[in-house]
This record gives sequence, C-alpha cells and structure tokens, in this order.
Amino acid sequence: MIVSGGENVFPGPVESLLLAHPAVVDAAVVGVPDDEFGQRLKAVVVLDGVLTADAVQARVAAELGRHFVPRDVEFVAALPRNATGKLLRHALV
Repeated sequence: MIVSGGENVFPGPVESLLLAHPAVVDAAVVGVPDDEFGQRLKAVVVLDGVLTADAVQARVAAELGRHFVPRDVEFVAALPRNATGKLLRHALV
C-alpha cells in the first residue's frame, strides 16, 4: 500500500489496468518519496509498441480516479526480478 497525500493506494489495480493495454508487456507501480505528499506513485512500464507517459496517466485517471494516477512514468527495457522471477520493487524506487 502506498500512502499519498492521505489516500491509501494499492498498486494492484493500477498495474492490472496498465497490463491490459496491448502495448504494455510488463508494469509495476511503486511509491517514491515526495516532500509534499509523503509518497507519490511511480509507474515503471515495459513496452512492446508506442505509448506516452501522458497516455498512461490519462488512462489511469479515466478508469480509476485522480489519486491512482502515477505522477512519474518511466519506460524501461525490463523490470528487475530475482532468480525465481519475483519483482524487486525496492530496485524501482
């Protein structure tokens, strides 16, 4: 759970929404430090196609609401995983 500006945000719904997009191969949402809100959402996305950060934010806002929208969107070649395939969320912060 990520607490951002007093709102409790679970990353699962945001990740599921992103993974449903045809251009998204993999996605993770983490909380990163923020001076104003305590934490803010950051989406880390692996693409197989074309998608912009603005499009990611607009999709999340339209489907889930304002407090679920990641302020930071980073596109990477692959998400960090351990030998068994588990996502290393701490490496994304």
